[in-house]
Amino acid sequence: MPSSIHRLLSSSATLAVLLAFGALAAGCAGTPAALSDIRYDLGPPGPAASAGSMPPVKILDVTAPDTLESDKLIYRLNYADAQQMASYANSHWTMAPSQLLTQRLRNALSSRGIVLTGADGVRAPVLKVELNEFEQVFDSRSESHGAITARATLTQNGKVIGQRTFIARAPASSADAAGGAQALAAASDDLVAQLSAWLGVQALVAAQ
Repeated sequence: MPSSIHRLLSSSATLAVLLAFGALAAGCAGTPAALSDIRYDLGPPGPAASAGSMPPVKILDVTAPDTLESDKLIYRLNYADAQQMASYANSHWTMAPSQLLTQRLRNALSSRGIVLTGADGVRAPVLKVELNEFEQVFDSRSESHGAITARATLTQNGKVIGQRTFIARAPASSADAAGGAQALAAASDDLVAQLSAWLGVQALVAAQ
C-alpha cells in the first residue's frame, strides 16, 4: 500500500476516533449530575380549627427516641420485613421530626390562646408530647402511607390531669420520598388537630 494512502487512512482513523470521543464527552457533559440532597418540611400550615379559646399553656419541645432525633426520612417495608427500618440517601427533613412537630403544634395552638415554652417562668398547664413513630410505611411496592404515633401528657400544678396516645395516618401520593414527605405532612396536621381538640376539652384553669 502506498505510504501516502496509508497516511491518509491513518489520519482518517484518528479523526474518527477523536470525533467519537468528542461525541461521548459531549454526551457525558449533558448527563444530569447525581441528584443533590432534597430537603422537606411540613409545608404551609392548614387553616386553624375554631375550637374556642383556652388559657395560657406551656407547650414543651416534642421529644423522640434517638432513631427519630435526626433529619432522616425513615421508611419501613411492611410487605417484606416489618421489623427493619431504613432511610432515603438523598432526601431529608429540614430538621428533626420532633422539632417540626413542635413548631406545628405551637403555631396551631397560638390561634386559641397564649402559648408558652418550658423556658417561660409563668405558671401554666404543661403539655408534653412524646413522639414514638414518624415514618413512611410501605404496604406494598407501590402503596405506602405516613404513620405517626405520639403520647401526650397534660399536667397542672405538678399533677397529671390527662394522658392519651394519638395515632395519625395519611396515604402517600407516590411510592418515594416525595410521597412519604407529603403523607407525613398530612398526618402531622391530623395529629395536631387531634391534640388541639383533646386539649380543648380538658379542664384547664388559668394560673392565679
